Amino acid sequence: MRRLAIVLAGLAAACASHGSNGPDAGVQWRTLSGEAPIVIAHRGASGMRPEHTLAAYDLAITQGADFIEPDLVMTADGVLVCRHDRYLSTTTDIADRPDFADRRSVANTVDGPREDWWVEDFTLGELRTLRARQPFPGRSTEYDGQELIPTFEEVIELVQRRSADLGRTIGIYPETKSPTYFAGIGLDMTEPLIEALEGAGWTGADAPVFIQSFEPEILRTLDARIETPLVQLVYLDPTLQDGAAPRPNIAIEDVVDFVDGLGAQKTLIIDENGAATAFVERAHAHGLIVHAWTFRDDQPPPDGVTIENELARIFAIGVDGVFSDFPATALRARRLASAPR
Repeated sequence: MRRLAIVLAGLAAACASHGSNGPDAGVQWRTLSGEAPIVIAHRGASGMRPEHTLAAYDLAITQGADFIEPDLVMTADGVLVCRHDRYLSTTTDIADRPDFADRRSVANTVDGPREDWWVEDFTLGELRTLRARQPFPGRSTEYDGQELIPTFEEVIELVQRRSADLGRTIGIYPETKSPTYFAGIGLDMTEPLIEALEGAGWTGADAPVFIQSFEPEILRTLDARIETPLVQLVYLDPTLQDGAAPRPNIAIEDVVDFVDGLGAQKTLIIDENGAATAFVERAHAHGLIVHAWTFRDDQPPPDGVTIENELARIFAIGVDGVFSDFPATALRARRLASAPR
């Protein structure tokens, strides 16, 4: 394990900063620290605003989220901006821009070849002419066409300003998206990421930051450079079998020396029948916190319980945090879980 005591102390401070809106300090939580699990606004309050916009992050902060999550990709001129995917058609109005029609091309993704517009083919100035859209079917499009693609530094500025205004610490939880790919085309995100964190004073183990990635290589690199807490993302990989069942893409033992926690697909923690697995217990035994993803009001669990019940049982297992597109719902479920019985 790396700097667990300092990391957990930072988590406790983040939760304590909520004051009257915070979870009941007398509850015996089963988290690694014994403190309340954190609520991470997944792509901001992305269930209610276009994802990865300042409006989505700001709404999540207003609702009371402990952390907001910006996914990071890079522009052609080397600027970190916030998008979940390298391609732009689903979250922006680029398809309606005739001046960019000839910039559409075929590129590879983890899901295979795709014809689209790609963030790395555009400068920041060009991207700033686009406007964000809600990509999830069934969610409100009322706010489409209003918001810009923000830079990582703009998100840091928002978080620090709102923290000062509200008198509580709001954390950020950036994910490096496809860092190996970007490095391979000359856009290594390591240096601009570290520079942005240094500018914010957030390179210590007590920073209100978790850096997450599916790729362990960048986490190893960051571990040698900064003390900021690091999280390995883990999911059930159907191509890897443990008997008849799929197993995680990463073994806990392979990352324990350079990360502080695991960002775990929720199906690793609780199966399709609602039964708890031993994943959280194993991670805690290695001194690693576990943050579960992703909880969505409009995607209830397969066994038919409500989203509030899904969150209640995941809290009962002892996760240290949850990612939610609807942070207000996760916060409400946490309050209910902490209510006297």
